Amino acid sequence: LFLATLTYDTLRFEYEDFPETKEPVWILGRKYSVFTEKEEILLDVTSRLWFTYRKNFPAIGGTGPTSDTGWGCMLRCGQMIFAQALVCRHLGRDWRWIKGKRQMDNYFNVLNAFIDKKDSYYSIHQIAQMGVGEGKSIGQWYGPNTVAQVLKKLATFDTWSSLAVHIAMDNTVVMEEIRRLCQSNFPCAGAAACPAVESDVLYNGYPEEAGVRDRLSLWKPLVLLIPLRLGLTEINEAYIETLKHCFMMPQSLGVIGGKPNSAHYFIGYVGEELIYLDPHTTQPAVESNDSGCLPDESFHCQHPPCRMSIAELDPSIAVGFFCNAEEDFNDWCQQIKKLSLVRGALPMFELVERQPSHFSNPDVLNLTPDSSDADRLERFFDSEDEDFEILSL
Repeated sequence: LFLATLTYDTLRFEYEDFPETKEPVWILGRKYSVFTEKEEILLDVTSRLWFTYRKNFPAIGGTGPTSDTGWGCMLRCGQMIFAQALVCRHLGRDWRWIKGKRQMDNYFNVLNAFIDKKDSYYSIHQIAQMGVGEGKSIGQWYGPNTVAQVLKKLATFDTWSSLAVHIAMDNTVVMEEIRRLCQSNFPCAGAAACPAVESDVLYNGYPEEAGVRDRLSLWKPLVLLIPLRLGLTEINEAYIETLKHCFMMPQSLGVIGGKPNSAHYFIGYVGEELIYLDPHTTQPAVESNDSGCLPDESFHCQHPPCRMSIAELDPSIAVGFFCNAEEDFNDWCQQIKKLSLVRGALPMFELVERQPSHFSNPDVLNLTPDSSDADRLERFFDSEDEDFEILSL
């Protein structure tokens, strides 16, 4: 009975603190020492947006579920990795959330994009309904690849963020493909093509001037998601060093995956343990109050983060990276090339300049909101592995 009544407040005492270790702690590309920077570690973790199961939100599709408890953990992890991309995009990697401190408008714009209602860009409602096109009925469990594909589609509607989302399939990242995607933003031909925007004009609740400014840039910020399978039923030890290095890169968005049937958002590691945010806590849905302000404390994990042995990781994962500018992408490519020289580290994916000739044409994946190519897309989407999907309630 006691376990059934655990609240968010009591949970904070259930988590172990960080181990006292000389090993560095890596959180999304930042290196910390437990001995001298414990407060900084916890502040960095608390500042990530934490999405958990919620209850009593508006019914999905009008008549569907009002809670995602038991089925939405991978959808919430997808929200977390994408929210980290939006934080980097609009607030920067150095931004920190401090309890009780007034946050800037862009912070609330990012948070509002994930709120549990049908018209938020990346809400559980949008992800669940867009997943129907991927063959997932509402309430069905997703794997990492499915949630990545759905988020890619939803991002095309988010003109405020103006992201280029690339999902590298078949364990291969094709540089030419990414450059083509990110450079598809040509400057406006003249003033007529980019009319002046009044500062109070909103697009889906967001200021649009940012979108106009970004249309003048030559590189769209890149969200790169790489779905991988690192073994048959358990992770192959040869990949562990490479996986650790992903958390050391400044472009890191972390990893979505977990233990079988239980998804987590991995944001770093210490020693042989992964550090993660866990969506498996049910909190009441949050709505804006009368003044339009959003109570945001429940979107930040204020206890030490969870840890688990890397060896326990399910082999189906998706690794994420964010490259705000072209030089970030070039730097990322150099780091991946160097990684192939690290002894004892087996590459998790291949980085190539051009697409191998045996691949299908990937362009149909670069969706626009009015694309009618949905049926042709089906053959590009890898089906998830059943053993990673069966959910025992």
